Order: sequence, then C-alpha cells, then structure tokens
Amino acid sequence: MSTDPRVAPRASPAARRSRAIRWAIGVVAALVTAIGLVLMFLLAQATNNRALYERNYTRLFGINVVVAAVLVIVIGWVAFRLLRRLRQGKFGSRLLINLAMIFALVGVVPGLLVYVVSYQFVARSIESWFDVKVEGALDAGLNLGRATLDSLSEDLASKARTASSQLANVPDTRAGLVLERIRDQLGATDVILWTGSGQLVASAGASRFQLSPERPTPQQLRQVRGDRAIAHIEGLDETPMPGAPAPVASVRALALVQSQGFEFNTEPRFLQVTQPLPPAVVSNALAVQEANREYQERALAREGLRRMYIGTLTLTLFLAVFGAVLLAVLFGTQLARPLLVLADGVRQVAGGDLRPTAVLQGRDELGGLTRSFAVMTQQLADARSVVEKTMGELDAARSNLQTILDNLTSGVIVLDARGFIRSTNPGATRVLRAPLAAFEGQQLAEVPGLAEFAQNVQQQFDDFEVERLQHGLDHWQHAFELHAGGDAMGQDMINIVARGAELPGAERLLVFDDISEIVSAQRAQAWGEVARRLAHEIKNPLTPIQLSAERLEMKLSGKVAQPEQAILTKSVKTIVDQVDAMKRLVNEFRDYARLPAADLRPVDLNALVLDVLHLYPPENATVALRPELDERCPPIRADEQQIRQVIHNLLQNAQDAAEANAGRTGQAAEVVIRTRLGESGQRVRLTVQDSGAGFAEHILKRAFEPYVTTKAKGTGLGLAVVKKIADEHGARVELSNRMVEGAVAGAQVSLSFALAAQPQGAVAHTQDSKSSTLL
Repeated sequence: MSTDPRVAPRASPAARRSRAIRWAIGVVAALVTAIGLVLMFLLAQATNNRALYERNYTRLFGINVVVAAVLVIVIGWVAFRLLRRLRQGKFGSRLLINLAMIFALVGVVPGLLVYVVSYQFVARSIESWFDVKVEGALDAGLNLGRATLDSLSEDLASKARTASSQLANVPDTRAGLVLERIRDQLGATDVILWTGSGQLVASAGASRFQLSPERPTPQQLRQVRGDRAIAHIEGLDETPMPGAPAPVASVRALALVQSQGFEFNTEPRFLQVTQPLPPAVVSNALAVQEANREYQERALAREGLRRMYIGTLTLTLFLAVFGAVLLAVLFGTQLARPLLVLADGVRQVAGGDLRPTAVLQGRDELGGLTRSFAVMTQQLADARSVVEKTMGELDAARSNLQTILDNLTSGVIVLDARGFIRSTNPGATRVLRAPLAAFEGQQLAEVPGLAEFAQNVQQQFDDFEVERLQHGLDHWQHAFELHAGGDAMGQDMINIVARGAELPGAERLLVFDDISEIVSAQRAQAWGEVARRLAHEIKNPLTPIQLSAERLEMKLSGKVAQPEQAILTKSVKTIVDQVDAMKRLVNEFRDYARLPAADLRPVDLNALVLDVLHLYPPENATVALRPELDERCPPIRADEQQIRQVIHNLLQNAQDAAEANAGRTGQAAEVVIRTRLGESGQRVRLTVQDSGAGFAEHILKRAFEPYVTTKAKGTGLGLAVVKKIADEHGARVELSNRMVEGAVAGAQVSLSFALAAQPQGAVAHTQDSKSSTLL
C-alpha cells in the first residue's frame, strides 16, 4: 500500500465487484423508474383523451411489456442472491430474507389489494354502469313518466265525463255560458262543444279566437260513443333544441254528452276539454328520454375505458413491487446485524435474564441502540430489585389496611370530586343497607334510596371547601337521617353521623357510623324521665282536687236554685272525669317509666288470647273481634301479665281505629287477632289487624315513640309500651298498613316470640337485636 496520502488505497476485487453491482442496480432502477414515471404520465394524459389512447395503444402496450420484463429480471436476480446467501450460511441471511419479505409484502400486498379491487371495479363495476339494472332504472323512469301522463289523461277524461252531464238538457244557444262555467271548474284552457258530424256548437277559451279549431277525427268520435270519454296527450313528440325551453304540451279529453230525454232523433253532441300539462312534468319526461338516448350511445365505448384503467393499474403495481423489493435489499443488510443483537437481548429480557447484553461499536443509530439496550437492561435489573422490595411492602400494607377496613363497624366510602364511588368497605353496606360494592364506578346518587343522602354529602363537602380555606379545618362532621333501602317505614329509619375529609388526588373520604340505637335509647330515656317527673308532679294534687269538687257538690246540693244546681252537678262531673283521665295518663306514664323486669316463663299464647277475649263479649263490643288461632303453636317464653297488657293495648287501638273508620265510611268494622307458627318452627307470631284508615307516612316513621298518636284523646303511650315490652321479651315487632288492590284497608301489628324450648343463648341474641318496622 502506498504511503503517499494523496494516493487512495486500492479496493479489493470483491469490493470493486460489489460496488459495480450496486452501481448497476442503481442505474437500472433509476432508468426503469424514469421510464415508468414517463409511461404513467402518458397513460394519465391518454386516459383523459380516449381517442389519443386508442391511437397510441400499441406503443404504450409495448413499453409496458419492456418495463415488466426488466422488473421481473431484477426481482429474480435479487431473489437468487438472497437464496445463495442463505445456502452459504452467512450471518443474518434469514433476517435479511425476512426483512426483504416484509418490505416486499408491505409494498406488494397493499398494491395487490388496490389492484384487485380496482381491477374488479374496472372490469365489473364499469360494466355494471351499463347493465340491466341501469337500463331498468331508465326504463322505470320512462314508465313512470308515461304512468304520470296516463294518470293525468284519465283524470281529465273522468272530469270531462262528469262535466258533460251539465250539458245534457242545455240547448245549443245557451251552451256558451255552461262551457265557460265548465272551463272555470276544470281549469282548462279550451272547452268546445261539437255535434256528431263534427260541427262546432259553442266554445270557451282559446278556441274562440280561432277561425277553424281542430276537429276531432271520426275515429275518435266513434271511440267516444263506445267509451263515453277518451283523452290523449299532445305536444310531447317535438324534441326541443339544446338550451331551448320545453315545448308546451297539453291533455285533450273528449266526452259524450248524453241527453236525459226520450228524443231518439236528436243528434249526439261531444264535449272537448283541453288542459295544459305541468311544465315540470313535461321537462322531466323529456329529460328521461334524453338520458336514455345518451346512455345508449355511451354504452358502446365502455370497452376502451376498461382497457385504459387496467393498463394504468398494472404498471402501477409493477412499480410498487419493484420499489418494495429494492428497499428490502438496501435496508435489510444494514438492519440485519443490530437487529439480531437486539433480538437476542429481547429474548434474554423476556426470559427474565437482565444481565448486560453484547454491544456493537458502530457509530450509527442501530449501534447506539444496542449500547442503550445494554444500559437499559442493567437499569431494569436494578429497578426490578427495588420494585420487588417496594411491592412486598405495599402488599403487606394494603393487606393490613384492607383487613382493618373489612372489620370496621364504621362505613367507609371513597368518592371523587363528582360524587362517583371509588371504593367501599363492608361496613358501609351494613350501615346504609345498600349494595354499594355493585355501584363502584357510579355516582352515589344512583344507589337506590341514597339520592338525598348523596346530595347532602355533596353539599357538606362543598361547604367544607369554603370553611377549610377560611378557618383551616381538616374535616367536617354532620348527622343524617335516612331510610334503609329507600323504604319510608319508621323502623327502617337509620340515624348516622358522618365525617368527611379531603384525600390527595382530589378524592374525598366519607366515614360514618350508625347511631340509630343510641338515638332510640336517648329518646326512650328522655321519655322515661318525662314520665317520672309528670307522675310525680301531677299525681299528688289530683286526689285533693277530686275530693274538693265532690265536697263542694255535697255541701251545695239542695241549697241553690234548680238552674244553678244543674250547673253545679255538670261542673263537678267534668272535674271528676278530667281528674280520672289525668290519673290514667299518670298511670300510663308510670307504667312506661317503671315497667317491671319481665319474668319469662312458658306461656300458652292461644289460651292467653282466649282469656283476654272473654273481656270483650260480642253483646257489649262495638266492633266485631274474630280470632284465628293456630293450634300448632307451642308455648312461648314470656311474662303473662305483660303480654296480657300488650294484647289489651293492641285490641283497644284496633277497635278505636275500626270504629272511627266505620263511622266515616259506613263500612263494617272488624278486628282480627291471629297466631301463627313460623315456617322455621322456631318462633310464634301474634298479629292484630283492623279495618281502620291505616297510618299516615309520618306516623309510621315514629309510631313506637312516646306521645305519637292519631287519636284526638290518646296519650300516644300504647304502642310505646308494646314496643318496650317486646324489647324485654326479645320479640320482633312490625307495624304496617294492609294493602288491598293498591288501597289501604287497615293496619296491622305483629310480634314474633321465641319458643319456650329455645336455648337461652338464642333468646339473649334476639334480645340484643332491635325491632324493625316494615310496610
């Protein structure tokens, strides 16, 4: 090798040969591409000029064949070299072949798809332009025009036949006035009355200004004698010049005028009516005829059009194939080696091996990609160890947090800023008595029965945003009252206290607890305190008041006049009655406040009911009492005296409600007391039904609270005492309205008692559960 730097080193023969081959390929590719572009330009010009295309068709076809042959030779030579490299086992041969196939498919498959679709479009779709359907469409258009014209003709013939009846007994001298009226009625331009010999009798319209109007032919007159009326179109046979207006066409009808007399020698007369056709109908009919004529002329030239498009598409396909294969050869070699290194590295990474891979020292992007890939694998190895450690810690923390949330008695809901549920815990489902887990991803307002609750919560969060900015608060707290499951029954009313706070990421945390039992206990304790104070404050002065009134009556009786004596007696009686009523009220408050502990013993509920019913004999009862006792009922665990008080309270309430409703509606009043053994055989149910007006919704919500009543003179402690006795017995009490065909037919109260043979643990469990009120 020469040491002179001005002298370039000689290349090896193999390198010179390879360079010459690449240069030859480039020259041939450029030449073929240039020829193809010129040919495509000529084809594009010839396609717009069918005469030019047909005149130079032979030359264009020859050039197409030459270009196609060159492309086939080049593609075959490239394929031969690729196969030889594969047989020699050269590095990257398979990858090079795969790349060549990929590039070829990228160019060939879309080209073939476009070619096949376009060829089908040319070979078949163009042919479909001139198929039977198109001809049928044109024929249908012509037939539609004819049908329209025939309809207009028949309509005018019918109108002319009807109008001819107006000339039946009109003499010829007066026919002109009738014709004018007929012309106005039919909107005709010309109306003429002819004799049977073709003589003009009278006319109205344009024919008055004609010396000799056109007469109907004898053939038309004979046809009218048989058909009574005929019509035909005139003026459509003239073909207008291009750009000229459509000719004026009209419908002419001829009808026989029948005489209503019995004169056999009277010459028949004929009514002729001329009416112009609508210009739109005439122009459309002529347009359809012209389109049909042009279609027939152009259908003859479709073969040349198809050949032009097929030739152009074929050359385009060849150029696409050549370009795809050439690009595959040029880029395949450069991509083969780095891609193999990367492929081996990807296989290692996919198998979980993150050791650094081999790198290439080339200065191109692919060499840099291999180095970057090696660095990436090392970073992945380091990151994986950190992630595995972090994920273990996160899983442990998440498991602990989930365990805590699942075992919380409080409800927890995570919401976004728009009120959509992100997550819940089982405690939220228990407290709200709604399937919240099934509504994750939806708004809280979409949960049945929680729309108002969701609105209130959203309002609390909105107010909290303002207060947090002003006062720096970190949470809000508020008490809510809602119905479980959307039910409006009083015993399904739950009281909750909720706390809300903001979470990172614009999410909101809602934590709430069920305080219904606490609220109920507070109410019961408050009423018990009220009852004790009332009993203490009221009971002491009642007896002196009553004795004073009675002593006053005894001292003044017989010493005053008769009118004053009546007033005295009535006043004393009023005082005594009101004192008795207040004593009963005080006693009820005392019983509610100091109800003795229940002495639970086996009690035959059926026998107890029958014993109580003896106090309500039918001859003294204002409302019929009907017992329905289940003989299968075993003894229950109960305090006989307290259950007797429950039955008395329920029967008195039911009788009062049924009697009041019967007085208003006039219907028969009835009270049903029923005992039933439950399906499980573990509890006995006592039910009292009345035929009253039922309970209003606001009463149902608080029916078991003290001093809640619908009676004008009631104390509101009857059901409260029943509820307290039921709680002492661990019984479930239910209050609802009876519905018959969608209407309220009365009310019913049911108590479910445990059997005397039930284990003590089960009874204690039922005592812990609170009663619920159901509709």
